[in-house]
Amino acid sequence: MTTQGNRKAIQLAVKSAELAMAVPQVVAHRVARMALSGSSQTPRDRKEFELMGNEKMSAFMESWSAMTLQVWRAYHQAAISALQSFWNPIFGLKKPTQSPSNQLNNALSSIVDKGMAPIHRRAVANAKRLRHTSLI
Repeated sequence: MTTQGNRKAIQLAVKSAELAMAVPQVVAHRVARMALSGSSQTPRDRKEFELMGNEKMSAFMESWSAMTLQVWRAYHQAAISALQSFWNPIFGLKKPTQSPSNQLNNALSSIVDKGMAPIHRRAVANAKRLRHTSLI
């Protein structure tokens, strides 16, 4: 794996760890808020619950769109690489810089990274915001 590939893998691992820390905090805060509010929700509770639903839908759509675009880019790059590997021996061009397995690894990690970014961004921001708010 290249240095850039190592850097991407480390960044993905850091994002995963941050997400693994933020999600339980957010869920715990919101579940506690739901339990405490019961059937009589305050306007603040309703706002938080509505935000929760809207955020999930928009994060999912952003994530899905980003992964779809990244899959298209990876497919396009693989097609170009395949064509180059076919034409290179014929015309004496230089060899591709990456092996197919490295290309696949980079493509998969990029797809996961792009898909995780909107979810990570919201979860970490929510954990930070909710850490400073009281349940009551």
